[in-house]
Amino acid sequence: MFPTIASALATVCYCLSAFLIYKQLGTAQHQRWVALAPAAVGMLLQAASLNMLIIQPQGLNLGFFAAFSLIAWLISIQILLSSIYRRIESLGIIVFPVSGFASIFASLHFTDHLITTSSNAIQGHIMVSVIAYSLITLGAFQAGLLAYQDRSIRHHHPGGFIRFLPPLHDMETLLFQFLAFGFVCLSVSLLTGFLFVEDIFEQKQTHKVVLSSIAWVILGVLLFGRVKFGWRGKTAIRWTLSAFVFLMLAFFGSKLVLEFILA
Repeated sequence: MFPTIASALATVCYCLSAFLIYKQLGTAQHQRWVALAPAAVGMLLQAASLNMLIIQPQGLNLGFFAAFSLIAWLISIQILLSSIYRRIESLGIIVFPVSGFASIFASLHFTDHLITTSSNAIQGHIMVSVIAYSLITLGAFQAGLLAYQDRSIRHHHPGGFIRFLPPLHDMETLLFQFLAFGFVCLSVSLLTGFLFVEDIFEQKQTHKVVLSSIAWVILGVLLFGRVKFGWRGKTAIRWTLSAFVFLMLAFFGSKLVLEFILA
């Protein structure tokens, strides 16, 4: 019962924060925290709910909705922390309510997938994987905003929502920061998977390993191209979104099939 109540309250806080962010776009710097404060409370409530839902005596419950809620929560935290030094809180207009409703769905136990393991190495592998997915997902959001910003500027329509985004250079810098950290976490995830997961190449895991590896290669090439050739703009956006698609197919695609279609 507590996870459902906490999730409902978190959703209210998230939606209030999204509304205040929307209303305060373009206002003075110190007023941003009035809008972000409810989201911070929502994150604490969602964390309490996730703690009870995911951490079970027999292992970790990472069903489809629980995993989605965890990733949405991590993305929300990254947006809040990044907003300290860059004006990207506008991402919260969409992400915060999604995080709240994801928490509600998770608390309703539509699907549960208990990973019965007491191995700290396996649990660490799972957590690093989730962090990698959240960072790269946030990078994909950033790439989408960057594409919208670039298109608006090229077509001489710099008004509206574009006015409240950082300059293109800062947006690209932030994008590659998210991707670099995500690439490191994904590298650790794949490495620990090969080292500690005994059945990593069994039928239910092979496609996940292959798709995640493809995403890892795409990100590696993109980051190398950024350092070596200065890749940016549309090239960076396309490669980022390609890596995101493969990674989400690896994670949520497999969960969707196993927990809903083949259940």
